[in-house]
Amino acid sequence: QVQLVESGGGLVQPGGSLRLSCAASGSIFSIYDMGWYRQAPGKQRELVATFTSGGTTNYADSVKGRFTISRDNAKNTVYLQMNSLKPEDTAAYYCNALIQVMPTLVEDYWGQGTQVTVSS
Repeated sequence: QVQLVESGGGLVQPGGSLRLSCAASGSIFSIYDMGWYRQAPGKQRELVATFTSGGTTNYADSVKGRFTISRDNAKNTVYLQMNSLKPEDTAAYYCNALIQVMPTLVEDYWGQGTQVTVSS
């Protein structure tokens, strides 16, 4: 079975940086879109950034210019470099990937979440 394992979260001061990573493993034929979502307490999960298999990226307006999403397809890994962090970036961050797991089956997977806390 496919698993997405996230790492890199933690506590950081405003203006600081963190780099999140998410590695996919298991029965993987190919990975299409990958992305990051976040969810703050009491709020809906929101899209942060996406990276398609075609190489295009998309960012939420709130993180443009501060966050960078990247992929290492050889490692089945997606990264999120977060710079100039703000208290409002505090949330649980979740990796998402659209993965072909069989020749004719594509499924959506989520990581377990990693907490990012930006304290003042």
